[in-house]
Amino acid sequence: MPDPSTPGPEARLNNPLGVIRIDPDHPAPQTIHRAAALIQNQGVVVFPTQCLYGLAADARDSSAIQKIFHIKHRPETNPLLILIHSPKDLEELVTHIPDAAQRLMQAFWPGGLTLIFEAAPRVSDLLTAGTGKIGVRIPSHPVARALVKAAGRPITGTSANRSGAPGCSRIKNLPQDLIRAADLVLDAGPLRGGTGSTILDVTCDPPRIIRQGRIPFDSIRQVLAS
Repeated sequence: MPDPSTPGPEARLNNPLGVIRIDPDHPAPQTIHRAAALIQNQGVVVFPTQCLYGLAADARDSSAIQKIFHIKHRPETNPLLILIHSPKDLEELVTHIPDAAQRLMQAFWPGGLTLIFEAAPRVSDLLTAGTGKIGVRIPSHPVARALVKAAGRPITGTSANRSGAPGCSRIKNLPQDLIRAADLVLDAGPLRGGTGSTILDVTCDPPRIIRQGRIPFDSIRQVLAS
């Protein structure tokens, strides 16, 4: 049976902008590997997260990161969060993992909690915007998880939108010039929408909430108090 996430010739003919449908629960490996190969070669991929579509690029490659800023019209004074596949990936990205962060990671990763750490020296200043801090999350969406695993490196996890504009939960709502600027668009259909991840700074004690999102702060407080 043909894989529904891989378009046939007719779909490709009517779809010149590199938009591929992908099963949100069981993404086709060949589609994921195609997207991962683009990321490994300075490409930019639109991909689904739990609530909104995001822009993925190699978080180790300054040229790829600059493409994200250009596509989003985002000032380089605004940092970018990154997605990883495993907590072990933090070792190359951060200088220290506080005990509070360990507990929060156990409770909420993979999921909608971004933790801000002190960035390791090798992390690009483009990601940190010169703050010396980096936001990191393990995504829970099957496509996002498969993509970061196949890429074999951290990827950017910023929303697929113009800077300052609302995030998009449907591909049809993305600006056409953003779609054209991306090397590939993975269309998993309508997403949940709503708020993005909760962002918590764990470089201070007690940790400081930066943005209330999918994880209620009361739930975070309970974990920190345990």
